Amino acid sequence: MNKPEKQISTGAIQASVWNNVKGDINFKTISLTRRYKDQNGKWKSSYNLRLNDLPKAQLVLAKAYEYLVLKQEAYEPGIEEETAI
Repeated sequence: MNKPEKQISTGAIQASVWNNVKGDINFKTISLTRRYKDQNGKWKSSYNLRLNDLPKAQLVLAKAYEYLVLKQEAYEPGIEEETAI
C-alpha cells in the first residue's frame, strides 16, 4: 500500500497528499477524511463531514494547498529562495 507524501491533521480531520504517476506524468491528489472510533473501539475513516468538521477541513485543505504551492515554487527554475524572518 502506498503511503502519503504528507499528512496534515487537526482533531479528527486529516488531509493526505498523494503522489501519482500515470505514464510519464506525475501529479498530486489530496484526500480528506474524518477519523473516528466505532462502537467496538476500532478506528474507522469516513469521507462524510459534520457541520463542526467544516472549519477544520478548510484549515487542513489550506495547509495542503500551501505545502504544494511552496514546494512547487521551490523547484521552479529561476525562482530565488527567500527566507521569512
